[in-house]
Amino acid sequence: MTGRPTWQILAGTVSALAAIGVGVGFAVAQDRPSLNLYGATGLIDMPSAESQPDGTLSASFSRFGPISRTTLSFQLSPRISGSFRYSGVRDWNSFCPACPGGAFETYYDRSFDLRYQILEETDRLPALAIGLQDFVGTGLLAGEYLVATKNLTPNLKVTGGLGWGRLGSYGAIGSPFGDRPPLVVGAGGKFDAGQWFRGPAAPFAGIEWKIDRDWTLKAEYSSDDYAEEAGLRRTFQRSSPFNFGLEYQRNDYFRFGAYYMYGSEVGVAAHFFLNPKQRPGIGIQDGAPDVIKPRPSRTAAPEAYDAGWVEQPGVADILIKNLNKRLTVDGIHAAGIRFTGSTATVTAENNRYDAEAQFIGRVARAMSNVMPASVETFEIIPLVNGIPASRVLIRRSVLEQSEMAANATEAVRAQTRIAEAGPLRGTGLTYDPDLYPKFNWGLSPYVLTSFFDPDHPLRADLGARLSARFEPLPGVVVSGAVTKAIVGNLSDSTRVSDSVLPRVRSESNLYDREGDPALEHLTAAVYFRPAPQLYGRVTAGYLERMFAGVSVEVLWKRVDSPFALGAEVNYARQRDYDQGFGLRDYDVITGHVSGYYDFGQGYNAQLDVGRYLAGDMGATLTLRRKFATGWEVGVFATLTDVSFDDFGEGSFDKGITLKIPVTWGLGTPSKRNLSATIRPVLRDGGARLNVQDRLYETIRNYDEAGIDAQWGRFWK
Repeated sequence: MTGRPTWQILAGTVSALAAIGVGVGFAVAQDRPSLNLYGATGLIDMPSAESQPDGTLSASFSRFGPISRTTLSFQLSPRISGSFRYSGVRDWNSFCPACPGGAFETYYDRSFDLRYQILEETDRLPALAIGLQDFVGTGLLAGEYLVATKNLTPNLKVTGGLGWGRLGSYGAIGSPFGDRPPLVVGAGGKFDAGQWFRGPAAPFAGIEWKIDRDWTLKAEYSSDDYAEEAGLRRTFQRSSPFNFGLEYQRNDYFRFGAYYMYGSEVGVAAHFFLNPKQRPGIGIQDGAPDVIKPRPSRTAAPEAYDAGWVEQPGVADILIKNLNKRLTVDGIHAAGIRFTGSTATVTAENNRYDAEAQFIGRVARAMSNVMPASVETFEIIPLVNGIPASRVLIRRSVLEQSEMAANATEAVRAQTRIAEAGPLRGTGLTYDPDLYPKFNWGLSPYVLTSFFDPDHPLRADLGARLSARFEPLPGVVVSGAVTKAIVGNLSDSTRVSDSVLPRVRSESNLYDREGDPALEHLTAAVYFRPAPQLYGRVTAGYLERMFAGVSVEVLWKRVDSPFALGAEVNYARQRDYDQGFGLRDYDVITGHVSGYYDFGQGYNAQLDVGRYLAGDMGATLTLRRKFATGWEVGVFATLTDVSFDDFGEGSFDKGITLKIPVTWGLGTPSKRNLSATIRPVLRDGGARLNVQDRLYETIRNYDEAGIDAQWGRFWK
């Protein structure tokens, strides 16, 4: 059965509908586009040309017959989206025990997708997109496509496209760009650009009808023959190229679908959506800030502007005390002060707010209530780990005039300058005598995960973490944490590393199994400013769960520049598996030169070049997007002088990073974040040391771009 006559009928129908839509110029529907069973924007098993709302992050779980897929997708920009997928095919060798691929009951596979929307839909033209499916991996799901989608009415849309690879395996119409070279899998995880858009091409199409606000019907003609799953391995019977589905979506966060697939199988899918641009619920719940205290006019009270107060003994201590009475409730501490008759400088620590502009706004409000009337200029210097990050200069009169204005946020920013702070030594600051030494401790839950073990795709431990932090002096931090697992299955892994490199990461399961309880880290760190635009850090001790040692870092960064340059050198020695105080024989000198660039609009790039924990030399490129809510999503890839074969499964290190602010989820101010790194596989090549509080990440939020990104919360 070739399916060509059926395809010609369906193609003619879709073409006619599209022609009517273009000719009449129906309005573009505004509903969120649906996802397919691959977790990518599409119909049922085929893609469409639409894009999700910018910034949308989705998690999808689908199954039909023996095939299951779990997908994380992200709309990186209005036109670019990417997906990471973990698939499983049951009964992989049940009917073909001699087939290549090993003796798997269930075959698990990881894949990445990337798509670009060439044209957005207009009244007369369809949306047009080009995509790569499983473009770096084993190639089981590899395919490419060019697809168009048009809304004919607010409730009816059609899609048609041309696919290659597995999307060109049924009903092919020829090979317009030549033959497709054979795939050489090797260790997997490699780019196979020589295959892209080569070999047989086949058309696909579909229709989507929105019955009412909640329910949608779908029908599609699929160009995927499932030659491996349904043909060679006979895991299911593909009897038809047609798929049908009914989907339900009551709100913007969840969509559920049921499907009849390929004439023989029933399928289901659940999709979860969130947009990091938006906060759930009603926003952030916080105490009301101080109101700006207006000064009397110079005409009515000229004596209030007399600057003789600066000569009064003990005035600095009084001002710090009064500031902290107002700021402590906000989790802010005024550490030091200096002043003239017209200018007051306050150094302050932000222990609560994830929005730096909100922290600055709270300090400015407190200063307006405490500082004598002669002080016109407020200088606020944020301290991070005891060192100055920047200097924010605000005119007091602008605050007084703008607080109740309609454009208050913009008015204050237009008159605010963000400048270099420089070292504080010898600048005449009077410090709060009660600030140091400081000691804090906490008991909190933790989750430790392990993904994509072929024997068990997801392992996790839930436990308790006891942490403490001691700061005897500004810029000196002693910290540590001990963990104890309560429930979980990380210790069940019996995986044995086959790495030919020094096993710096591939034996992580041994640390999981033997390190309970575990000394997670125990370090002493010194942070300092050696010169203007320079930042420094020295950290020593048990740096992370697998390595102890010494780490030295220097960062050059201007507050008004998108570019920064850093260098780090580490001596690291491997820890015992039980994560106590013992050390193993392996040690290494590792380090990197790092370049950072802020493209604006939340996009940031980082390039690290140097030596990794296994002694390999290479570079890591990381691309991140940070939202005003504090969410951060990134992707990274590392290539070193380790060959793909020596690296092993996956060929090179790559993955996705997520950082979720606690404030976003709980709705209360907090500086804490939940972080996760999702790797297709954890190997030894391209492995970096995990050191807490690297300089760029702790400093960048207080430069001009970082403060501007959150300036909307200045008055909060």
